[in-house]
Amino acid sequence: MKRLLAILVAALCLLPAIPAAGAATARQPVVRNAPTPSDAQIEATIRTKLAKSKIGKDGFRFKVAHGIVTWEGSTNVVQHKGSATRMARSAGAVQVVNNIQVSAAAKAKAGANLKKAYVQQ
Repeated sequence: MKRLLAILVAALCLLPAIPAAGAATARQPVVRNAPTPSDAQIEATIRTKLAKSKIGKDGFRFKVAHGIVTWEGSTNVVQHKGSATRMARSAGAVQVVNNIQVSAAAKAKAGANLKKAYVQQ
């Protein structure tokens, strides 16, 4: 009997604490301490991605300083601006400053492709 009691006490000590019914449980944020790539690594990754991508033909320029990627240039395709930002983030940039200018013709073309929403009454 004493042996059974000792086993039960040991088992209870190993179980995680169960909050009381109705008690709020706060979730701890998950912090991932992944190493930040160096500026040279970010630059090399972006150059490789630009060589394989359609946006590489736009001739965008970029610079990397302290993990911050700054884009410069112009494009005739609205989506290329967003692609440049995503490319920099996937390369490990901690921040992206996107100064790419979209031409007026590209903005007009994109606006013409939008469908108008109608509210039914």
